[in-house]
Amino acid sequence: MVARDLHPSTRTNSVNAPANETAAHEVVLVRHGETEWTLTGQHTSFTDIPLTERGREQARELGEKLAAWDFALVLSSPMQRTQETCRLAGLGEGMQLDADLAEWNYGEYEGRTTKQIRDEVPGWSVFTYPSPGGEAPEAVEARADRVIARAVAADGPVALFSHAHVLRVIGARWIGLHARDGRWFALSTASLSVLGYEREQRVMERWNT
Repeated sequence: MVARDLHPSTRTNSVNAPANETAAHEVVLVRHGETEWTLTGQHTSFTDIPLTERGREQARELGEKLAAWDFALVLSSPMQRTQETCRLAGLGEGMQLDADLAEWNYGEYEGRTTKQIRDEVPGWSVFTYPSPGGEAPEAVEARADRVIARAVAADGPVALFSHAHVLRVIGARWIGLHARDGRWFALSTASLSVLGYEREQRVMERWNT
């Protein structure tokens, strides 16, 4: 079976912030720490696995970096690996769970590596090809848009604890791209990315640091 790209890339014409977006505060994207499946490269969405000991160490180290902000809102995916990262980073007390921050649902490809999938479907990528029983890019894009709307409505900086693929979509949507364009943004475990503004235009201030 050869996969067919169902979503050729197109880009929106503007990345200016909406006129009513006046707060202009930063949105900090935090990917959870290491798990056994991030080590093996297995796609992990609804499988609720914990952090490794190294992942817990990474989460504690994140706390030092996140101390630079006084967050008005802290949101986390409901999965234990993101909640644990948030708590160990010192932000668990104010944490609110948001199902829109859950990872892209991989359907039947859950627990499989990209190489294993491409042995059957050459050229496969979750961003451009369908995953049987999984989420379409448009559905993840809609979730990302809801998260962004909630973040910009906050009274100050926002921290989002989530997963690699959905955070890449949030980053893409922030600057006016589509979900499938998230494939151009690498994101490591326990990484920080900062979305912000320059002259009332949405920008990526930092990515995958």
